Amino acid sequence: MRKKVTIVGAGNVGATTAQLVAERGLADIVLIDIAEGIPQGKALDIQEACPLWGSSSRVTGSNGYIESVNSDIVVITAGFARKPDMSRDDLLQANARVVREIAENIVSSPQAIVIVVTNPMDVMAYLTLKVSGFSHQKVVGMGGVLDTTRLRAFIAIERNVSPEDVHAIVLGGHGDQMVPLPRLTTVNGVPLTELLPGDKIDRLIDRTRDAGAEIVGMLKTGSAFYAPAASTVEMIEAIINDDGRVLPCSAYLDGQYGIKDVYMGVPVRLGSRGVEEIIELQLTPEEKEAFNKSADSVKSLIQELKL
Repeated sequence: MRKKVTIVGAGNVGATTAQLVAERGLADIVLIDIAEGIPQGKALDIQEACPLWGSSSRVTGSNGYIESVNSDIVVITAGFARKPDMSRDDLLQANARVVREIAENIVSSPQAIVIVVTNPMDVMAYLTLKVSGFSHQKVVGMGGVLDTTRLRAFIAIERNVSPEDVHAIVLGGHGDQMVPLPRLTTVNGVPLTELLPGDKIDRLIDRTRDAGAEIVGMLKTGSAFYAPAASTVEMIEAIINDDGRVLPCSAYLDGQYGIKDVYMGVPVRLGSRGVEEIIELQLTPEEKEAFNKSADSVKSLIQELKL
């Protein structure tokens, strides 16, 4: 029986995610948005491309949730995008209202794994968990995959190597409070710290931390969507294939890394049951301090929601 993936939000991130899922033939897709005609039109456009991709995916657009019942995966991308000089945290209250309504409606798919993309992502994952009543293993945030792939891309450009040979680890909150680990980042097994001087590594980390804002500044009227969509599909594929992939995702911590009751980016084994294992790395005192600071930042935003 084919899997069903529901994507809530037919903007750039949601529609591109739908396109990539259909292009790979991973599942049938339901694309939901409140804007009448938008999800229907984009879904039909993607469906008409499926023969060219050799894909048997069925793509449906809707303004409601009836078609999404019994989805295997629900992706939440709906919300307001950042504008220039606007942080992810500025979006907190506006997007919380959007995500709360979505979380109340996705309970019609009680077996679903929920991937949260909407920013501020770690906080929106926590809100989804509390409102939906799902187990914390079944609600996961996307940010870590995106932060990691951005760092990999910048390292590959700097060293003029294939990004496939670059392996990186980024922990912590998505965005400004991310915690990259250069000592565990490698190029075909060679530690990054042996390939680049410290000042160049710092510049790459700073660019990764500001990558979303860099794109927002260039676009003026939008934000990144190709890399966020591809990162989301990486997670969807790991869940559907259930092949033991270890990915950096925002997961609910219940004592791991000494942190409780907060979503943070950590390495997880992601599979058909959602977050099947959280892998705890041995952090240096400096890394631990940065990780704790990142967790405190996410917790302060959670408190602003007054759940």
